[in-house]
Amino acid sequence: MLGASLKLAFYHPNPDLQTPWNCLQIGLLIFPLSPFLGAVSIGFAVLITWLRRNRTIISRPLNWGFALLSILLIISAGFAYEKTEAFLGLFNLFPFFLVFAGLSALIQTTAQLRHLAWIFVIASMPVVIMGFGQMFLGWAFKLQILWIVCDWAIAPGGDPPGRMASMFMHANIFAAYLAIAFTLALGLWLEQWRSRRGKGKGERGKKSLFPSLAPILFLTVAVIGNFSALILTDSRNGWAIAIVACLAYAFYQGWRILVGGVVAVAASVLLAAFAPSPIAQIFRQIVPTFFWARLNDDMYPDRPIALMRKTQWEFAWSLTQQHPLTGWGLRNFTGLYKAQMHIDLGHPHNLFLMLSAETGLPITLLFFSLLGWILFAGIQLLQKSNYIASEDRLIFFSYLVIFGEWLLFNTVDVTLFDFRVNTLFWVFLSAICGIVYHYQRHEKFVAE
Repeated sequence: MLGASLKLAFYHPNPDLQTPWNCLQIGLLIFPLSPFLGAVSIGFAVLITWLRRNRTIISRPLNWGFALLSILLIISAGFAYEKTEAFLGLFNLFPFFLVFAGLSALIQTTAQLRHLAWIFVIASMPVVIMGFGQMFLGWAFKLQILWIVCDWAIAPGGDPPGRMASMFMHANIFAAYLAIAFTLALGLWLEQWRSRRGKGKGERGKKSLFPSLAPILFLTVAVIGNFSALILTDSRNGWAIAIVACLAYAFYQGWRILVGGVVAVAASVLLAAFAPSPIAQIFRQIVPTFFWARLNDDMYPDRPIALMRKTQWEFAWSLTQQHPLTGWGLRNFTGLYKAQMHIDLGHPHNLFLMLSAETGLPITLLFFSLLGWILFAGIQLLQKSNYIASEDRLIFFSYLVIFGEWLLFNTVDVTLFDFRVNTLFWVFLSAICGIVYHYQRHEKFVAE
């Protein structure tokens, strides 16, 4: 099943899009190790798709919405407190709107979704290995080829110290990347498990046993490796997302006992961290200090008030209240916060509050409305469509889970400024939208 599926996925259903499809596969494979080369390959995929499917892309109302959003962002930048910073901030959004429009016309089938998931999980393993080397083998090096073609930087002991970051600029950003890898690996593992369970023992001869075991063995290693690395990032956001992913799959599979187990573990950790002292002490005898002390900040008792998320959120909302229509301009939060709190901070650790403060409420609501339509349409397709085969529903569900995880992560952090994670989000968002458009067009054709 896997071999046939992967062989089929190497070929695009439309032959004239085979070249951009090849570019996307190559780009996604090398992207974690060389963001520059990966981005160039993905960029070629987007450009060629735009050239060959421009009428389709332009005709889609959702792309009109992103075009309107782009115009409003330019207008907002014109009213910014620091206009240069605001116009530079547009590059964190504009190129990705074009990527989204192009790739949503390129990715059309669930076989492609599965293929991209395999590529992503395979590509994540070298990064995870480097992370373990960083934490346990003392790996620390900087490799730079032609400035940006290859730029590997591994800080000794993690970044911040004691927290696994691998080649990423911060442990929290690495956690966001690992959350995607863990979710996809777990989804593919469940697919393999269901496939093997569905086959009778009599259908598997001795010659086919090893090939059928190899994928699930690799995915088992990938799930354990990514989950272990996620724990070692010491990211509360990453831990929460791992729990959400497990719960989502357990609900989807109907595993009530597992749901209860995950809820019990999560509740125990939360009680150890936040319950009144007599109750907390009981659970702290069971839950390792590493978890509950990280959650309630006992691990870092001397953290400045200005670094607390509550302080950042209150300041961002006060900026929104002062300029609710146009905001203060993209990338202006950093300077304004430093002037007030005398500390450097890149963002307020909440995407909605950051955009509302920097671009105004109308633009922020439009942006999240466009994202909300994609999520709603994806959920509706999964629930009501009769055209997605039962064996393909799980992989589409995995992409929806990743979308939900991204929304959750960005309520307590911002991934917009990391090129790798931001690019990957728009690739996966494009994939969801591409499937939605494909099946909507198919349903319309059948109805006619």
